[in-house]
Amino acid sequence: MIRNILWCCATALGLSAAVVGAQEAVTDSSGAVLRTLDKLNGTVRDLDLSKGQAQALGRIEVELDDCRYPEGNPSGDAYAFLTIREVGVAQPIFRGWMVASAPALNALDHPRYDVWVLRCKTS
Repeated sequence: MIRNILWCCATALGLSAAVVGAQEAVTDSSGAVLRTLDKLNGTVRDLDLSKGQAQALGRIEVELDDCRYPEGNPSGDAYAFLTIREVGVAQPIFRGWMVASAPALNALDHPRYDVWVLRCKTS
């Protein structure tokens, strides 16, 4: 019994170390390019935002808090932290990280609009 507990603890520690070692080194970016879709009229629009900048899109406002990409690979995956609000409402409808290679992983759930990350700005 104790041997099983010790084995489980050692395995958990080993897995934790593997996860920490697998973390990717990233570089902060000055901004990001996002793509938006108005599902009501089919309009697709690209937003070029700088860090800290917000832009209205119909009835929502998209704010870029941060964008990061793999160190040494600017064309690699992009990770953007976004805050999205309904215009005139303080409570965000989305606040979190979106990943360019996995837009469904942490997606905006809105009946009219879709927003996803294309890339971080590198210059």
